[in-house]
Amino acid sequence: MWLADKWRDFELVDCSGGEKLERWGKFTLVRPDPQAIWNTPRKNRLWHSPDARYSRSSAGGGKWDKNSLPESWRIRYGELTFNVKPMNFKHTGLFPEQAVNWDWAMDKIRGAGREISVLNLFAYTGGATVACAAAGASVCHVDAAKGMVSWAKENIKSSKLEERPVRWIVDDCIKFVQREIRRGRRYDAVIMDPPSYGRGPGGEVWKLEDNLYPFVELVSGVLSDDPLFVIINSYTTGLSPGTLAYIGESVFSRKFGGHSHSEELGLPVTDSGLALPCGAACRWEK
Repeated sequence: MWLADKWRDFELVDCSGGEKLERWGKFTLVRPDPQAIWNTPRKNRLWHSPDARYSRSSAGGGKWDKNSLPESWRIRYGELTFNVKPMNFKHTGLFPEQAVNWDWAMDKIRGAGREISVLNLFAYTGGATVACAAAGASVCHVDAAKGMVSWAKENIKSSKLEERPVRWIVDDCIKFVQREIRRGRRYDAVIMDPPSYGRGPGGEVWKLEDNLYPFVELVSGVLSDDPLFVIINSYTTGLSPGTLAYIGESVFSRKFGGHSHSEELGLPVTDSGLALPCGAACRWEK
């Protein structure tokens, strides 16, 4: 398991009974988590007095019950700064387990000895965009949601990286990659965080199990002749790390050489000393 264990402003305090108790800066949140199927004792007093709790509704969706929570606040990860905002569907605008991928990507970029261009697809609020820009890469940030791209711009500004070369694209990722290939534009690295399920602007259905492999094949066509790395993230429980590694080997290693390595992502749990699984990732490198 690749463990995101270098956080100072975030802490997974405990998890039990389908929920997790977290500290985001100085605020504590309780949010649902389907991986926490165990019913271990909730001994920490913060379970009973969080700053906010997200409760699911039996009719679908859910809502935040807030006590003393601001509309937004900032947290830091090393040299990076992010804006946290409680959103619908329990999200905060950041997946802290991805920090272990940010560290790896930053090390690869800084060790490349050349200018590196990164394409960040399904880029959300730009955690990887901020990390890669801080490491010295030029970044193309693509997400279909205008609000998420605006949020990512806020994160770049908060990290004082406004002068870094970042292209901001609001578009369907598949269509954008197709156009980049036709235009002959190439990138040295690709990071992708595709959703488990979604619908495109024209009603197109995206289902990760059906669409991931052809999408990865498509993305291989936008890599430069000497690519540095690719990261594929998945939160779909049916896709194991081994499945992601098989895709990486079948597409990138077959075309460019190199090798793929895939693991679960995880967060350390303070109260138990164990780790909460948080999806999987595949890293291909030349």
